[in-house]
Amino acid sequence: MTRIRVLLVDDSVVVRKVLADALSGDPDVEVIGTAANGSIALQKIPQVNPDVVILDVEMPDMDGLETVKRIRAGWPRLPVIMCSSLTERGADTTLRALANGASDYVAKPSRLNGSQGDGLSGFKAELMAKVKALGASCTSLPPARPVAPVARPLRGREAVSALAIGCSTGGPNALTILFEGIPRDLPVPIFIVQHMPPLFTKLLADRLAASSGLTVTEARAGDLVELGCVYVAPGDFHMTVARDGARLRIALNQDTPENSCRPAVDVLFRSVAKIYGAGVLATVLTGMGHDGARGARAIVDAGGSLIVQDAASCVVPSMPGAVVAAGLASGVFPLDRLAQELVLRVRRGAVPAVTTNSPRRMEA
Repeated sequence: MTRIRVLLVDDSVVVRKVLADALSGDPDVEVIGTAANGSIALQKIPQVNPDVVILDVEMPDMDGLETVKRIRAGWPRLPVIMCSSLTERGADTTLRALANGASDYVAKPSRLNGSQGDGLSGFKAELMAKVKALGASCTSLPPARPVAPVARPLRGREAVSALAIGCSTGGPNALTILFEGIPRDLPVPIFIVQHMPPLFTKLLADRLAASSGLTVTEARAGDLVELGCVYVAPGDFHMTVARDGARLRIALNQDTPENSCRPAVDVLFRSVAKIYGAGVLATVLTGMGHDGARGARAIVDAGGSLIVQDAASCVVPSMPGAVVAAGLASGVFPLDRLAQELVLRVRRGAVPAVTTNSPRRMEA
């Protein structure tokens, strides 16, 4: 098996050593070079030919933001993982880096040294998982298959009354593109779970609101669910929808993570399936892992429907792929067509049966 070749870029000698030691402990990963800033990294990329670049955000001479731009100009498909501090400044810079073309990010623990305290163990595990996901060869989604029979007979077309979205790796950029095609007068609430820590989700909501013109907020416990509003699950909280008499409100909890995630897509999908039943239209975008696949079953069993992003437009296609592999997707669409399809289904009601879209193959 070919090892995944990693280039480490960080101005701190200590951080470079910690990262190199962590990655070199895995037989599937090889650190083939290091660089102290972006300028050096750009010189080394054609020399060492990495499969993945791990890039610090704040560096002298050329910082991570500028480096990402230049990497994308010269190597459009080279995966780049940003490392940033878990602060508001770090979160804002990371989202800017993702907008500039970074593939994913990891948040540094408060102290990055050789010990296993201060969240270092979890940081190393998350970094390794993302290096492997982005560095491995990606395969296309299997063809969409008919969804399993729902728990009760369908009575013609069901009006769509809620839209639920789940995403992870590559999700912030995918959401930005998706929301460019969502009109302000779409007459349903939209619920989003994006795998991100606290601070990041608030800034993500603000950025989506600014770029789309929609009413997008980081959800708060007790928020009234209103038509045309978008609710982003806050980092470290599962988001559900609860009845309050004739009204619906947002509910948050810190129950056990699911699929190693909190917020988890599965939690949201089960909740909207219970509340909205056949009125749910959901979509799973780019992401690592399989969060959302079990919740997709709950939506389909309740009479709702799902469509997913195709592999070719995903940064990592695992999450939508898991839904398709389970036979729960009623359509597979490239990212630039998803908004059009979602709006069409909301305007006309849920579309039964499976579309004939053929997913395209994704290149690593």
